[in-house]
Amino acid sequence: MRLSKIFSLLAVSILIIPACQLLEPENDNHSTFDRVYAEPTYAEGLLIRAYTFLPTNDYRWDEVATDDAVTNDKFSSYMRMATGEWSSLYNPQNLYDNSNRAILYANRFLDIVDEIEWKRTNPDIGNLYARRLKGEAYAIRGMFKYFLLRNHGGIGDDGQLLGTPIYDAFLNANDDFAKPRATFTDMVNSAYADFTEALKYLPMDYGNLPNLAALPPGFSDVKDIDHWTRVFGDDMRQRISGRHVKAFRARVALLAASPAFNAGNTQTLWEAAANYNGELLNDINGPAGLDPNGHLFYLKAQVDNARLSSGDYKDIAEIVWRRPIYSDRVREQNNFPPSLYGNGNINPTQNLVDAFPMANGYPITHASSNYNPANPYAGRDPRLNRYIVFNGSSMKSTTIKTGSDGGVNAVDALPTSTRTGYYMRKLLREEVNLTPGAQNTQEHFNTHIRMTEIFLNYAEAANEAWGPTGTGSHSFSAKDVIAAIRKRAGIAQPDNYLNSITDQAAMRQLIRNERRLELCFESHRFWDVRRWKEDLSVPARGVRIDGTTYTYFDVEQRAYDNDYMHYGPIPYNEVLKFGFVQNKGWN
Repeated sequence: MRLSKIFSLLAVSILIIPACQLLEPENDNHSTFDRVYAEPTYAEGLLIRAYTFLPTNDYRWDEVATDDAVTNDKFSSYMRMATGEWSSLYNPQNLYDNSNRAILYANRFLDIVDEIEWKRTNPDIGNLYARRLKGEAYAIRGMFKYFLLRNHGGIGDDGQLLGTPIYDAFLNANDDFAKPRATFTDMVNSAYADFTEALKYLPMDYGNLPNLAALPPGFSDVKDIDHWTRVFGDDMRQRISGRHVKAFRARVALLAASPAFNAGNTQTLWEAAANYNGELLNDINGPAGLDPNGHLFYLKAQVDNARLSSGDYKDIAEIVWRRPIYSDRVREQNNFPPSLYGNGNINPTQNLVDAFPMANGYPITHASSNYNPANPYAGRDPRLNRYIVFNGSSMKSTTIKTGSDGGVNAVDALPTSTRTGYYMRKLLREEVNLTPGAQNTQEHFNTHIRMTEIFLNYAEAANEAWGPTGTGSHSFSAKDVIAAIRKRAGIAQPDNYLNSITDQAAMRQLIRNERRLELCFESHRFWDVRRWKEDLSVPARGVRIDGTTYTYFDVEQRAYDNDYMHYGPIPYNEVLKFGFVQNKGWN
């Protein structure tokens, strides 16, 4: 059953399952929990409810709390946290509550999954449903442990590197929620254990198969190809698969190896991260499998190729896991420049613009770059124009001017104008028309995981484990991966700057910069700079343009404390209620 069809069951399941506990009311003609045993769709509602808590169900736009962007939305919670309000009481990056809710739903589902008659008229199909759903539940539990580790793991007031409490069983209202915080390592291992269990039940990929001979390893118990199609076929592709599990396992490994959580720079952690990510890349022939249009996944051609229609699933190679396609104009309405009837919400910074190299591959600060400060956008990496609207850019066949002669598009001209001199282009469909009286919508999808992230994860870990050209047990190196990504971007070949890099430190900086560019506006930067333990206090900068004069200025300060804000806080109410150890520095 597709997720979009199951969401309609949530309203009913929520009536049965309030947010934090499962009630068993007296028999007063209301549904009780017993109904899940009689109607499998209600039981599955427990699992689907857990899916709804995934933070990647939509883009979070938390780049405005980093050095990559600001916003003209004066009510933005991320702007408030970046400018001094972040605390254990006010935390827009709090995933503690929702992650634990999702885990508890998964736990409750695991309690009952083997007791449900998933297909009364055909036990063989019912057993396959139970298998798949059990695998999804274990996977969900591991995934949300990752989000808890990323957002709330840290060095406690007691000096230990900690995760959060591990809940691997459903807790009723009177049970003990006050379990102490697990060590970071124990929680990583707990997530790995969930992923290992999930992989026992799930196929690597869903999809229709021609016959039983095409069944993947481990599924010899399937006796009818129609049973496979029903339980593991095309319509399941947006459910959690084995490939998704391995991608999240690779994310956990990279987090655990990162400087913020690997103070001793333990090489085996980097090797594990490289191998888990490399395993996924081996399946697509390494850098040769890089989708040539993967960096443009949000444009019409790629969205069209990702459409589900008549049972024919044609997902693009770039997308590991995504949400269903939908049609609207919200993203464009929020972010088009005001001359195109948009609100110009997300304003890329000069910091981010400066991170794009020249088309010859050299950073703009390099002597061989040919960068011209008097004409700063000429000859740049093609991704700059693809992802960001700058002064003189064309958008919707209209020249956008952000300088003093730019009218409503100029810096601070209107409340909806840019604050930095730039507008966001990435993730937007320019076919959307916001003109009053002629408005239309276009198709979009939101991504959970892209293959480019896996490539960049591997490059980072492989460089730390084996250096720029080391390959471990794989046939490709960090340098090979970055070469493929930069070639796809349009960097001139041969890539002389990349070829000049031979040491690990220089390669590390290039990989981090490529990650910044390739994944911009996709909610990675906020946590990347923290796990790298980089400077959090770099001001967000912009540019004012008057004719040929470029004046660079600080748009917004970043009020982060590098002594402790590389880790997010445990919510204050959890510390107050249960006496949890708080992360160092947070009240």
